Amino acid sequence: MRTRDLAKLGIPKGPLINKAIVAAQAAHAGGVDKRDMMSVVRGVTERPDDFFDDAVFGEFATEFAAYLDIAQRIDGRAEPAPYRQWGEDLEPQSVHQMENACRLPIAVRGALMPDAHLGYGLPIGGVLATENAVIPYAVGVDIACRMKLTVLDLPTSALDEERDRLSKAIERETRFGMGSHFKDKRHHEVLDRDWDFCSVTKGVKDRAWKQLGTSGSGNHFVEFGVLTVDNPDAGLEAGEYLALLSHSGSRGAGATIAGHYSKLAMRMRPELPKQLHQLAWLELDTPEGQDYWEAMNLMGHYAAANHALIHESIATHLGVDVLLDIENHHNFAWKEVHDGKEVIVHRKGATPAGEGVLGIIPGSMADNCYVVRGRGNPDSMNSAAHGAGRVMSRKKAKATFTWDDAQRVLDAKGVTLLSAGLDEVPMVYKNIESVMAAQSDLVESLARFAPKLVKMAPPGERAED
Repeated sequence: MRTRDLAKLGIPKGPLINKAIVAAQAAHAGGVDKRDMMSVVRGVTERPDDFFDDAVFGEFATEFAAYLDIAQRIDGRAEPAPYRQWGEDLEPQSVHQMENACRLPIAVRGALMPDAHLGYGLPIGGVLATENAVIPYAVGVDIACRMKLTVLDLPTSALDEERDRLSKAIERETRFGMGSHFKDKRHHEVLDRDWDFCSVTKGVKDRAWKQLGTSGSGNHFVEFGVLTVDNPDAGLEAGEYLALLSHSGSRGAGATIAGHYSKLAMRMRPELPKQLHQLAWLELDTPEGQDYWEAMNLMGHYAAANHALIHESIATHLGVDVLLDIENHHNFAWKEVHDGKEVIVHRKGATPAGEGVLGIIPGSMADNCYVVRGRGNPDSMNSAAHGAGRVMSRKKAKATFTWDDAQRVLDAKGVTLLSAGLDEVPMVYKNIESVMAAQSDLVESLARFAPKLVKMAPPGERAED
């Protein structure tokens, strides 16, 4: 049988059409004439329930019925699941992506943060609650990307008087760029966890070990700056402190896991229309869903280990104590209870902001970063923005700005840039003050961090954020 003939019967390309071919071949071997085969298969597609127990077509009929059920629920959902939006003038594409996500039959509720911009499937800044399902692309490619801030026992005057020493500490104790790694592997107890529960995590362990303590590319950074504490609830008395801030995730290991399970989910959901294809999900009570969930959580521990090593190594290099340590992650999914029901909350580029929870929301390399305390707003499912959010693509940024443009902004803010790509200059980001104002009902500010010495991946590196 030809695949195009089967496609005319409504069977989608991929695993289902392959199962139909295998079943047809078995039926022919059992005595069904080739001339009658199309009529037989048509009967299965029109009345799959009648064939669930059929020895030849049973498996195909069962999976085709599930495909029809999901497709019908999507087509029949006239209105998306409810969601709320924070901020004004969000790009229409990101709003459209959020609406599409809320059309999924597994969608329960959503929220769109004021830093929202276009992403894969779910927009960056998108929050989506689902029922018994996890969406790899709604978690994100850089699984468990996180922020970490430590206050060091050094005077803020060191930013001017010891700038070379601080620069060398960053240069020596972490690495930037796609594929960057340490020649001499670093060690952390995360390596003692179980990496062998599935072939994907087992296969990336050695690469993950090589990249322990590295920072990657894209919007990832390590920087020194001045932390101004306004509220002692941040953990320190009011005043100014020298602090170290980092942003990065699970590196190549996380990207490999994200790529594998995103493709797997899409193969398993051929019924999804094109606009929802990247929102394919894995049910948590399946082996595939369980493996991804465990892999995602492993990457959470791994990303935390990367930051721990960066901060510990730099503090040790400088010979100073740590006075305060705050961190949080995004690009993750959590099991939470909302509206009295357990759901899976995806925060793709969104910060957990439960009541009393501390978090970090950065601006750009020249703008304030905020240490915040969550207000636990149920409308956002305890979420807030994870940064300022981009206003243009990387390609457009390179075509729009020059380094002279960027240097004028950096000089005005007293920022020394060790390295970065032109696609990460301050002008490609939204105004962080406007973003913070738009989410005053989600978080309250406790402290402000002003970047002064910044390092990112050098120009020409492919972004992996």
